Amino acid sequence: MFFRLLLACLPALLLAAPAHAEPQEKATLTLEEAVAKVQQETGGKILSADPRRLGRRTEYRIKVLTPEGHVRVIAISSEAPPMGTGKNPAGNGAGNKEKH
Repeated sequence: MFFRLLLACLPALLLAAPAHAEPQEKATLTLEEAVAKVQQETGGKILSADPRRLGRRTEYRIKVLTPEGHVRVIAISSEAPPMGTGKNPAGNGAGNKEKH
């Protein structure tokens, strides 16, 4: 009898669990935070930083002069993932480069 009661209540207990969990809000990145992130990742000098609206989200396009003398444009979403996993992380050769 106890086993049947437990089996009958189990789905209700499993479904109720997420209701008690705190809602996860997307942490949005400000332009200043995105600039600091690029500065820290590249060690270069920030030349410019511009926000661009892409539908409902914002993308920051940051131009940086790397210590190697390359100009790179790095795009970071305002809903960027944790450090080091951005759209065009520095050092992987994916950014636009110009030799100066």
